[in-house]
Amino acid sequence: MSDIFPPASTDFAFSEPPLPTPASTTEQLRFSGRGGEYFRIWIVNLLLSVITVGIYSAWAKVRKLRYFYDNTTLAGTSFEYHGNPVAILKGRIIALVMLLIYQYTIRFHPTLVWLPLLILFALMPWMIWRSLQFKLYNSSYRGIRFGFRGSAAGAYKVYLGLPLLTVLTLYVLGPFTHQRMKRFQHNESRFGSTHFSFNAPVGGFYKAYLIGAVFFVAGLAAIITLVISSSALPFYEDSRAGLPATITKIFIGIYAWGFLIYPVLMSMLQNLIWNHTQLGQHQFRSKLRWQRLLWLMITNSLGIVFTLGLFTPFAQIRTLRYRIESLQIEATGTLDDFIAATEANGSATGEGFSDLLDFDLSL
Repeated sequence: MSDIFPPASTDFAFSEPPLPTPASTTEQLRFSGRGGEYFRIWIVNLLLSVITVGIYSAWAKVRKLRYFYDNTTLAGTSFEYHGNPVAILKGRIIALVMLLIYQYTIRFHPTLVWLPLLILFALMPWMIWRSLQFKLYNSSYRGIRFGFRGSAAGAYKVYLGLPLLTVLTLYVLGPFTHQRMKRFQHNESRFGSTHFSFNAPVGGFYKAYLIGAVFFVAGLAAIITLVISSSALPFYEDSRAGLPATITKIFIGIYAWGFLIYPVLMSMLQNLIWNHTQLGQHQFRSKLRWQRLLWLMITNSLGIVFTLGLFTPFAQIRTLRYRIESLQIEATGTLDDFIAATEANGSATGEGFSDLLDFDLSL
């Protein structure tokens, strides 16, 4: 019988069907701010800051950021800003005291002018670290706070050690330093209990800066050649102005060319940074286009010049809307499930920092 009916295997097991892969959804960031609305906030902030000799500027910053946060939405919900203007005012008083010390040193002890600059340079990483803590802790989405877990030692490494090495290497390490700064900022940031991650390669930063440098040098060479050649023509009216006029034209040409190159470099860097940033398993995507950014810069500049500065709030709204709406999140599963899973731990995360984060240096 055993030849006909072999014994049943004792290790027989049913194979479980594979778990379904969560569907991916794309959530677009939106900005609904309007120039006319923000103009009223901007003009009141400006007037009150002037009347109060700058004291109101801390409250002006909070009003501005709350307007920007309230009008920035993701999946139909806006962000919130909780910054305390008194905390910001403390930071600005510290900055003012440091400035007065520097002015006093220049006037009465000019041989020690390097001392306050050295102290400021040494304190800068700590100030950046505290400002990152303050900004993220006072930002929230759906009642869940952001946070920053980076240490002061890490801040000194990326904001003091690496910049010094960059100067010593004649800025060859510039792109490497930029990549390490963004890695520190993004990897050490969190939303509730979920941490961000950053994996942009150093080579991507070198590529972006190299492209920008090639364009800039090529344009610089063309400008110098064109100005010198035209100045040497016998019929050129300004040829008698001599060397100062030629140098002035070259500097104007360099500034104009740099103005045109800037949106190219900015768009490459923003896309590089956010396309390599994740929140948990959710991937950010940035689709900033340099052509659109250049158009905004040109039209905004013309608007500000021809309105004697009154177009400034409209320019800020236009640029902010484009930069925000160039970002989206590719969520694994639904964003609602992610928020629900994060809420339990995230709502209470960082409450112990309330005493620590009692002022902002407003960098």
